[in-house]
Amino acid sequence: MGAKAKIALFVAVFCLIAAVPFAANATAPAKDPSVSLDTPTINALPEKRCVESAEYMRANHMVMLEQWRDDAVRDGDLTYVNSRGERFEKSLHETCLSCHSNPDEFCTACHSYSGVSLYCEDCHNMTDAGLQGK
Repeated sequence: MGAKAKIALFVAVFCLIAAVPFAANATAPAKDPSVSLDTPTINALPEKRCVESAEYMRANHMVMLEQWRDDAVRDGDLTYVNSRGERFEKSLHETCLSCHSNPDEFCTACHSYSGVSLYCEDCHNMTDAGLQGK
């Protein structure tokens, strides 16, 4: 077998091996993440709802959190008034994580599914808050 034939065989085998994960993912349907809302605070609520609608929060929570951060840190604005006219403190720990106290099951499940890195702990100490975020 000549050198060109060996190279061609190597390239073909390499391409086949490299394609296996893509083929497996293309044929298997993606399983939606299982998100747990089973926390003591959420269970105690008379009506289970977030600061905004679930649809809004799924699509815009990062935009909201970044806006809250900028408002609180740069402008000293610590109050959020939602679309229903209700007031909330602009605080990851006091507002978001008081209900979503299970970041491993709530935040990490969706972020891992979406391939998005969490960077809350860059600024927030989750252990001191009694949380075990990743």
